[in-house]
Amino acid sequence: MQLTDSIGRNINYLRLSVTDRCNMRCFYCMPKEGIVKRGHEAVLTYEELQLIAETAVELGIEKIRITGGEPLVRVGLTAFLEKLAVIPGLRHLALTTNGLKLAEMAAGLYRAGVQRLNVSLDSLKPQTFSEITRGGDLGRVLAGLDAAEQAGFPPPKINCVIMRGVNDEEILDFAEMSRSRGNSIRFIEYMPAVKEEGWQRYCISGEEILQRIEAIHSLEPVDKGPFAGPSRDFRIPGARGSIGIITAVSGHFCSECNRIRVTSTGQAKGCLFSDEKTDLLPWLRPPDRQGLAAALRHIVSGKPERHEISQDGYSHTNFTMSQVGG
Repeated sequence: MQLTDSIGRNINYLRLSVTDRCNMRCFYCMPKEGIVKRGHEAVLTYEELQLIAETAVELGIEKIRITGGEPLVRVGLTAFLEKLAVIPGLRHLALTTNGLKLAEMAAGLYRAGVQRLNVSLDSLKPQTFSEITRGGDLGRVLAGLDAAEQAGFPPPKINCVIMRGVNDEEILDFAEMSRSRGNSIRFIEYMPAVKEEGWQRYCISGEEILQRIEAIHSLEPVDKGPFAGPSRDFRIPGARGSIGIITAVSGHFCSECNRIRVTSTGQAKGCLFSDEKTDLLPWLRPPDRQGLAAALRHIVSGKPERHEISQDGYSHTNFTMSQVGG
């Protein structure tokens, strides 16, 4: 079965958040003091998340990515992933993490059936990393990358938000990781979740990122796989890993968007930067698989053609990335 939106995009990818809590405080993702903690009853149970996943796959979703907040902070995650991994028709199960708990959990995640890991990593310099994350330990993240490969995972993909004047001098260092470690590096343009005066000062376009790399290395295009996200991918000749750019601000990739997302509180969205959302709780409490399927189809059919972020500004309501699932 194929799930198609109103303009013909094949929607085969669900980003499913299991928590909005995080053990970091990255300044572009959440306030320094964190977010207001929700009661346990406000967060979907694993049984409810499983129902969403099963229903989505029945409709045509083939890839599920588990997100947060930081998913590894939720108790019982590995057992939940084991159940997700065996859903008939699910072809790809991935997880995005900040890596702080990865060293001790990588082996369990691999045994549970997770096929690919993405690690959010914005600096290879301990001090810069600590400043961006407001206290994060770079050494623990790097140890997590090693543990993931020792557990059997391919080299994790690295998600790096590039910010002018913050970490942009490390672009070439990250590019080198695609050769030295075999990681696939995805450079992400800074995206404003909250209205911050002068947020454009952080923005570096994907084209500038590529130009800086191409000043040192030649790059060859890489064909994307069937479950690829929105990045444009390249490779330094001879490198095991690749280099990708995600240009949400300077060059919309909305025409190729293949995803929907569900937050840890059951709010479903067709676009990260749209204010339109659907509350799935009426079909989860009590469970109503048929009604849930209809709600998910409605989200897909109402998926906007594009978002409205540009260097000139944006119109969406403020939110924290941790509450939406990034």
